[in-house]
Amino acid sequence: MNNGVLANSIRFIVLVLAQVLICNHIYLMGYISPYIYVLFILLYPLKDENRAAFLLLSFLIGLSVDFFSDSGGINAAASLCIAYIRPVVLRFAFGSAYEYQTLKIKNTNFGQRFVYIFIMVLTHHFILFSLEIFSFTHLLTILEKALFSGAFTLLLCLIFIPLFSVKNQ
Repeated sequence: MNNGVLANSIRFIVLVLAQVLICNHIYLMGYISPYIYVLFILLYPLKDENRAAFLLLSFLIGLSVDFFSDSGGINAAASLCIAYIRPVVLRFAFGSAYEYQTLKIKNTNFGQRFVYIFIMVLTHHFILFSLEIFSFTHLLTILEKALFSGAFTLLLCLIFIPLFSVKNQ
């Protein structure tokens, strides 16, 4: 087993455990909760990315969180959606560095990294809370939860990226 597979396996397990044991029990102001397991999708290596394996792993991390949180598949759906749109967001945020496969997220400038994480986290949270609430009459509640939980998750992701970045990413 090479270092990349081992590092991603450890990252997968650590993020699922951190999500279900710590983050699922954090409720700031009654409804703001971080979803740091999205870091797995954000930091998955770009080099020789097998798209089908990446989509499967993204689905599995969401399903793992759903299994322990008893949330009925909403995390799996949101994770799969952001994994699917990831190449488009990477191309938008990083431009030619992504096109030529020379991108290392930990080495990018803060503005590009912020745009990438912001778009991915907000998309994830909007899908997650839309499926959780599942009502257009509560659109403001969905937006409020997505925005505030997304901001908290974004802050934690920016703090934790140096901890989870791998040298051979």
